[in-house]
Amino acid sequence: MQAPVDTFSPMGPWLQRFAEQGAGFHTELPAQGLPDPHWVAHSPACAELLGWPADWWQRNPEALAVFSGNALWPGMRPLASVYSGHQFGAWAGQLGDGRALLLGEVTTPSGLVEVQIKGAGLTPYSRMGDGRAVLRSSIREFLCSEAMHHLGIPTTRALCLTGSALSVRRERVETAAVLTRVAPSFLRFGHFEHFSHHGRHAQLKQLLDFAITEFYPACASEAQPALALLQAVSERTAMLLAHWQAVGFCHGVMNTDNMSLLGLTIDYGPFGFLDSFDPHHICNHTDTQGRYAFARQPQVAYWNLHALAQALVPLVGTGKGDDEDVAAIQAALASYGSVFSAEMTRLMRLKLGLATAQPEDPQLVDDFLRLLAANQVDYTIAMRRLAKVSSTSDEPAAPMRDIILDRAAYDAWETRYRARLRQEASVDAERALRMCMANPKFVLRNHLAETAIQRAEAGDFSETQQLLKVLSRPYDEQAEREAYAAFPPDWAQKLSVSCSS
Repeated sequence: MQAPVDTFSPMGPWLQRFAEQGAGFHTELPAQGLPDPHWVAHSPACAELLGWPADWWQRNPEALAVFSGNALWPGMRPLASVYSGHQFGAWAGQLGDGRALLLGEVTTPSGLVEVQIKGAGLTPYSRMGDGRAVLRSSIREFLCSEAMHHLGIPTTRALCLTGSALSVRRERVETAAVLTRVAPSFLRFGHFEHFSHHGRHAQLKQLLDFAITEFYPACASEAQPALALLQAVSERTAMLLAHWQAVGFCHGVMNTDNMSLLGLTIDYGPFGFLDSFDPHHICNHTDTQGRYAFARQPQVAYWNLHALAQALVPLVGTGKGDDEDVAAIQAALASYGSVFSAEMTRLMRLKLGLATAQPEDPQLVDDFLRLLAANQVDYTIAMRRLAKVSSTSDEPAAPMRDIILDRAAYDAWETRYRARLRQEASVDAERALRMCMANPKFVLRNHLAETAIQRAEAGDFSETQQLLKVLSRPYDEQAEREAYAAFPPDWAQKLSVSCSS
């Protein structure tokens, strides 16, 4: 392919709002770039978010060097931020960006966004790590970041991925990669925990003011800005968790340092989408206690919000955590449950094609999920096939019935479902269209990612880019891509994902 004649220059200037908070918040240092880098993948949709042309990576001769950690565009200032946090429910102390560097912020059509590279070498917060990211985990994060966006779930984004023959040891020797991530902010619960735990209350207040000014301006006029922020973050988190549960997404490592202050899905490590519906599914094989099992995610998020609340205590009322302050904090967190429940109910009604709300709906949904769990039915396929049910026929829908072993139990449930549809005079064709817009046909299943990874490790990156295209239209039929929506192959049952994945 002939290279374009014109070149692309990144929109400027690059801003540094987080860097301007001062040295106590971060360490500025150069990246350790990849030797002899090459392009692995790029996201046209994320480029569009930035206001960049889809082929920006071909049109700028410095782009490969910049996004493999070997060069900087004017105005970029790489820095690693410091934070702390709870990991698997225990205080882990100081953490921080052990392999991520914030390059700066760029003005986009939708506002300012931060651009960060991940895998560009050691930082003061790397602890026992090497500061590198491997190709395997980077492909997973690249694909899932963009897949979640196209599913309509709040998430950090992925702009591009570069690779190198540089060896990195994890469970085995692998090759290195650098992922470029994009988000309005990478602030985490752990940033607040860090300054609160170390008694640095002036910087804690500075961080609060920064977060409110830049991301939650409505909280500034409240009598207790810290409580207003806590409630706003709580409600965003509740909305996020409802979307995770509705689509069958398991994060796998919901530590407080992996919780976004903006309610974004962040830090894709041992994640996974459910194949067979199992509320107890654990997608991280190092989570031996099942703390982050699928069904526990909403409660874990609430626990994490309490950790954030504890960090904000010095900025609430007397700052001493007396009974009145504790009551105010509990009130700020109280809406989490109601927001989560309301959003989850709304999403499941959409998935079942229910246009009105009836008191029996939660039980109807719960019984369907219990049926899927008892019969180990594929969640994504089942929800999609449910659109085939006809409200005008008394015969069970064969596409659904064929994938459930206990057909008598399914027939009984579908009879109730059809009666519910008739109650609101549902029009089958219209409902089916709505349901297909609420139930994705394509999600990033582990075996799809594994296939792309295996080919990429052999030097063929085409499947990564092809899979990205499929996942960018998750609700469309894409009949020519039917294999990407098929039941997982038997070998997929042997796949396991850990924190190094």
